[in-house]
Amino acid sequence: MVLGVRERAPRVFPRRCEIARPIGWLVILAAVFAGSVLRAQDQTELIDDITAKYHFLSADDTLAILDEEGRLKGYIDVFQSQEESDAILSYTILEGTRKKTHVEFRTNKIHGKFYRFSGNVERGGGHEDGDPDYLRLVGDVEVVTIKGDTGQEAVQRLRVVLKSFGKSERDEN
Repeated sequence: MVLGVRERAPRVFPRRCEIARPIGWLVILAAVFAGSVLRAQDQTELIDDITAKYHFLSADDTLAILDEEGRLKGYIDVFQSQEESDAILSYTILEGTRKKTHVEFRTNKIHGKFYRFSGNVERGGGHEDGDPDYLRLVGDVEVVTIKGDTGQEAVQRLRVVLKSFGKSERDEN
């Protein structure tokens, strides 16, 4: 062993820059992800009008909404089976409101049956107004049937995503 020459000890801990580099990337990724989440929330806030036609419970049924500054008007056209006397029943929206993203409405009663909806409006997969699925109503539809002899309500609750029609679909209907 030579005196005065100091042997280097093996490195046990990595250098600071070796640790800082991965942490820096994690911070950058977290910032980008947080920004995209905030943009998605901001987009929901930007929906100022939900006036549109939407697909309803079956392929042929239509929900049409007119949004007048948070007060909703419109109708639901429900196609009937061939055994029924009417081909289409048109339920009018009697009460309807939109407060920011929350939407609620109730229809009139036909043959002891009416509809209620409670949920939220959000952007769908469409990129521009007029694209199919530009807007979505996500929530619960209640199909309420009133028993004629007792007046009791039988409620069928359905979790739904109601997608807006595209411009070409609106022109057909």
